[in-house]
Amino acid sequence: MAEIKLAAAVRTEFGKGSARRIRRAHQVPAVVYGHGAEPVHVSLPGHDLMMALKTPNVLLSLDIEGRDELVIPKQVQRDPLKGFLEHVDLLVVKRGEKVTVEVPVQTEGDLAPGGNLLEHTLTALPVQAEATHIPEAVVVSIAGLDAGASVLAKDVVLPAGVELAVDADAVVLHVVAGQSAPADEAAEGAEA
Repeated sequence: MAEIKLAAAVRTEFGKGSARRIRRAHQVPAVVYGHGAEPVHVSLPGHDLMMALKTPNVLLSLDIEGRDELVIPKQVQRDPLKGFLEHVDLLVVKRGEKVTVEVPVQTEGDLAPGGNLLEHTLTALPVQAEATHIPEAVVVSIAGLDAGASVLAKDVVLPAGVELAVDADAVVLHVVAGQSAPADEAAEGAEA
């Protein structure tokens, strides 16, 4: 995963009014914390940060007053109506350090014929990986799965160096039979 470089300006004002002024200037208030250091309050360029956050678990290299910090987003707050970024919590990581993150689950293939439905029990799989080698997603094959079949966390193929951070028997995907109207009820509905 590539690092995305962003310039960060240290904030000295706090509170609602200050945060609103920062957002009006197309910046996003953020806090950088971790590794026992004091939290650093910064503002980041809004558009660049929004584009970077389109990649799950993106690795950001922040330039904070001349020193570089490697961070990953821990929590992102968005406006519930308009969707713009309101605040971001960033966790400091070191190269080679293992972190626990949630990686999106993607599926490939088609279910067995018969109107079956796929239920995503976990849309993101908690894993532990090196901070600089976090996978963007895990892909699960659902080809030929029939009603009643389940894919457990231990069945998901993970990239090298990535470990599960959830119970191995946790259900990730489940195939359920689609509901169909019995022939008698369908005939009655057509007559009415």
